[in-house]
Amino acid sequence: MRCVLTLVGNGRQPLTDGIVAAARSALPPVQGESRLGADALDLFFASDEPETAEAMVRLALDGAAVDLAVLPAGGRRKRLLIADMDSTMITVECIDELADFAGVRERVSAITERAMRGEIDFEGALTERVALLRGLAEGELQRCYEARVALTPGARTLVQTMKAGGASAALVSGGFTFFTQRVAAACGFDENRANVLLAAGGRLTGEVARPILGRAAKLEALNEITARLGILPADALAVGDGANDLAMIQASGLGVAYHAKPVTAAAAQARVEHGDLTVLLAYQGIPQSEWVSG
Repeated sequence: MRCVLTLVGNGRQPLTDGIVAAARSALPPVQGESRLGADALDLFFASDEPETAEAMVRLALDGAAVDLAVLPAGGRRKRLLIADMDSTMITVECIDELADFAGVRERVSAITERAMRGEIDFEGALTERVALLRGLAEGELQRCYEARVALTPGARTLVQTMKAGGASAALVSGGFTFFTQRVAAACGFDENRANVLLAAGGRLTGEVARPILGRAAKLEALNEITARLGILPADALAVGDGANDLAMIQASGLGVAYHAKPVTAAAAQARVEHGDLTVLLAYQGIPQSEWVSG
C-alpha cells in the first residue's frame, strides 16, 4: 500500500533537517516527498503495516514536539469537515464558562472532565450540569460568549480552505445552539447542530431540550450529512477531543483527535498534539499556498 508520512512542525519545534532525517531513517525506502510549507512535509513510501511505520517514526523522533501521521496516500482531500466545537474549534468548554457566571464552575468542570474522558455517561452528565445552571439570566449567555469564547488558532483557515476546495462543513456539538450558531458563523460552517438550553421568564430552567445530542447523535449526523451530500463517511474528516466524539471519529475516512483526552487519542486514526487546526490541512496534503484565511 502506498502511504504518506506527514510531518508538521510549529513555532515551538520547527521541522528541522535533523527531524526529517530521523523520520526517514525509520521508514521503508522513501519514494518521494512534497513540501507543504516551511514546517510541513510529506514523505511517500510503501508499506503493508502503516501503524507499525508510524510507531517506528515516533520512536525515532524521541519525543520531538512535532505532529505526524501515517495515512493512505490516496483520497486524502476530504469532502466534508464534521467538527466538535468545545475545546476543538474553540478554546474553552462553554458549559464550564457558563458555570463560572453561575458561581458553580468547580462542580460543573469536574463533571465535564469525567464525561470527556469517557468515565461517565455524556447524556446524564449534561443533564446534571445544566441543572446547576438553573436561574442564570439568559443575558449572561451573550456576556459569556463575548468575554470567554475564542476560536482555536487555525479554525477559520481550516474551514475556509476546505470549503474553497469544494468541501462542506458541519459543526456538531454536545454543547448549546446559542454558541454553535455564533461559532459556525465566525468560521464559515454550512450548518450546526447542538443542544438547546431551555429558559422561561428570562432565566435558564436548568433543563435541556430532548433528545440530547451526544455520542450517538454525532455519528447519526455524520451518516445523515454524507448521505444527503451523496458521499460516503470515508469522504469525511471528523475532528474532536472528547469521548463523545469517538463514534464519528472512528466512522469517518480521516478521524483526528485534537489535543484530546487519552481515550480519544488512543482510538483515533490520527492526532494533533502540538500544533493548531491547520495541521488537519497538512494531513490532507493541502499545501500552505492553498490556504484561505479570509
